[in-house]
Amino acid sequence: MSTLPDKLSIAPFTRSVRGRITLPGSKSITNRALILAALGRSAVTLRNALFSRDTQIMVAALRTLGFAVLTDEATLTITVTGRGGEIPAREARLDVGNAGTAARFLTAFVCLRPDGFYHFDGDEAMRRRPIGALLDALATQGARASAKNFPFTLKTAGLSGGKIELDASASSQLLSALLLVAPHARTPLMVKLKGETVSHPFVGMTEQMVRQFSSLLTEYAIEGDATAASYFAALAAVTGGKLELAGLNLAAGALQGDAEFLRFLAARKYLSVAGATVAPGPEFSGVTGDFNDFSDTFLTLAALAPLLDGPTRITGIAHTRLQETDRVSGAARELKKLGQQVIETKDSLEIHPRPLTPDVEIETYHDHRFAMSFGILGCHDLRKNGRPWLTIRDPACCAKTFPAFFDLLARLRTESH
Repeated sequence: MSTLPDKLSIAPFTRSVRGRITLPGSKSITNRALILAALGRSAVTLRNALFSRDTQIMVAALRTLGFAVLTDEATLTITVTGRGGEIPAREARLDVGNAGTAARFLTAFVCLRPDGFYHFDGDEAMRRRPIGALLDALATQGARASAKNFPFTLKTAGLSGGKIELDASASSQLLSALLLVAPHARTPLMVKLKGETVSHPFVGMTEQMVRQFSSLLTEYAIEGDATAASYFAALAAVTGGKLELAGLNLAAGALQGDAEFLRFLAARKYLSVAGATVAPGPEFSGVTGDFNDFSDTFLTLAALAPLLDGPTRITGIAHTRLQETDRVSGAARELKKLGQQVIETKDSLEIHPRPLTPDVEIETYHDHRFAMSFGILGCHDLRKNGRPWLTIRDPACCAKTFPAFFDLLARLRTESH
């Protein structure tokens, strides 16, 4: 994997993309599996595990908490020896970076310890991300936090069980955090939601994985990342080519709701999906859709919208203002720099295509999804001569979930010539 510069000019594809890629393992599944394996009673080997900043943060935290975790990046395996719901370290300092899954899951996880004392901190961006509602819910179990956001110190008292009320309107991860540890409470733990949550498929993923890990496992296979698949599906559309996405699971019962992005575009004939192979469809008009259930992919569509015929309207994305950055305002800002007409509301973006403005630097806000989404737009041969016209600032931020993204993009460009 190459070292990326502070600013990366994207070389457009001058020919249709062709080839096959292997998707990295899902970050969402890998970090849930790490927690569930640690909660088990034996050693479990995770296969096709993702090795990225977010998963390395989770691995480091589990080791700090006293768990045996063996990693082998060459074979994409992680072996975790579970302790049956016991948290070995009574006191620890845990740095969660800007990993939402690590932040929320670990907060509930350490509360299984009846006499714990844990110091949590993260990146500057994490200090603005919601955690207070989870801390309020855990307080009913006796946990005491020194603050309602990062950094905080958490004194734990175990999980007695019973009914917990939770406001998960800001992030489904708050609910998933409780569902992961609920089977290890002293008495049955039932979560009652205050209002609605968002990104329901991620809650379904958690529930399904809890059931899977309730059986005695020695190995667990991680699905290829469906959100990562969205970028390469978009690449096929942008360049007019065809790609096989090895590891993509679109079967009924698959864990990842973000696979709905491919179905969404296929249903509108913008994309052709045959098994794990994606290609452009016959339509190229703007689209309208509610992205609440697969909101991690809305930036993929927003970045493509300037190339479509007619306006694109994306709704159901208000909660993404509380993710790595305010993704709604950030997307509007960058699209306007590119010459697009954008109508922004709290919960939506409406993008009216205009001629693209060249020689633009895209700000990524330390957010991997900005880097990858607009990186795909830069593959469009705007000048018809293969000369770069779009530059990505801080491209290395994609190491959060997909460290090899730009290397893989460069390989595909070379192989498609």
